[in-house]
This record gives sequence, structure tokens and C-alpha cells, in this order.
Amino acid sequence: MQTSEPIGLSTAFRRALDRSGGPGGVLLTAAPTVAFVTANAVGGLDWAFVALGGAAVAAFTVRLVRREPLRGAAIGLVVAAGCAGVAAWAGEARGFFLLPTLLPGLLLLGFLASVLGRRPVTGMVVNRLVGGPATWRRDRRLLRIYSVTTLVAVLVHAVNLTARVVLYRADEPTVLAVITIGTTPVFALLSAVTIVTARRAVTAGAAVANAPAPGRSAAHP
Repeated sequence: MQTSEPIGLSTAFRRALDRSGGPGGVLLTAAPTVAFVTANAVGGLDWAFVALGGAAVAAFTVRLVRREPLRGAAIGLVVAAGCAGVAAWAGEARGFFLLPTLLPGLLLLGFLASVLGRRPVTGMVVNRLVGGPATWRRDRRLLRIYSVTTLVAVLVHAVNLTARVVLYRADEPTVLAVITIGTTPVFALLSAVTIVTARRAVTAGAAVANAPAPGRSAAHP
């Protein structure tokens, strides 16, 4: 079993955010959405599409310059194009957020199913990062940690979905944009909490496993 020393929450959060592209990556991801809602508020839907296209291409270019994986950069373009297509079909700015509004519902179901199937998503994602054993599903402490944090993610998705539906119905694209952008640091924080808690459990388990048996000296096995 690989083990690592426990790390602080701030360090784990920073690393989790880095895996999402870091602050720069978050800004690049947010740029098309911010451009869309800003231009829509100032000049209307037609100008919003123009601003969206320019921001999406600019973000794609910056990612290439930063030598980020082409797949991730291309996905950003596809998502922007898909959201723009729905907005054009609906003929209103809030249509841009229809697909992102439905996504938390799908993720909620997937995360909940993973807990019921005793394969919690957070365990599948971070167990190797914390040096956990391949048999973590049979480790009660780790399974409990991953199940609880996955259920917290379910709760976050439920709140996210509810807020998005309410705001979509109220036709509040600006607030929808804020929620869309804000979910990345929220899940980075949840990932950090999972990593810190699970790593402590792995380290504690290793200490117990390596401790000398009662009545025996560590120097004389």
C-alpha cells in the first residue's frame, strides 16, 4: 500500500483547483459565459452571440498557447457552440443555460447510484491520489469517507439543480452565469476535503498495520 503524509486543506484545495486548470483555467472556462451575458445585457442577443464566438475562440487559442490538451480545448468550443445553439433555437438568452441546468440532475443520479452500488464516485477519483489500497471498497473507514463525500456531492448537485431551475424560470441569465462559474471552486473544495480525510485514514491504517504486535519489541520481532 502506498501512503503519504497528511496534507493541509489549503494545499489540497490548491492542487484540486490546479487539476481543473488552476485560476487561469477557471477564467478561460468562464470567459465565453461572461462575454455572452455581458453582451446580452448591453446590446441584446445578437451581440451576445458575437461576443460568445470571439471569447470561445480566444479561450481555445490561449489553451493551445499554454499547451493544454487539445481535447480539453476542443470540448470548450463544443460546449459553447451547443449552448449557443440552444439559445438561438429558444430565441432568448436564458436558453444558453438550458443544458448546464439539466447537467446537475444527471450527475446527481449518477453519484447517488454509485453510492448505492458501493462504488462512490469520490473513491473512484481520488483513492489512487491518496495512496489508498486497491481493495478500498472492503476498507470500512475509506468506504465510509468516500460514501459520505459522494453524498455531499449529491446534495450540492441537488441545490445546484434547484437554484438553476428557479433562476431559469425567472429568466435570470446573469445569476445563472455566476452559479455556472462558481461550481468549479465548490467541487474543488469538496475534492480537497475528501483527499485530506482519506489520506489521514490511509496514513493511520498504515501506522496500525506497521505497529509491533502486543508483547513484542519493534527491535526484536
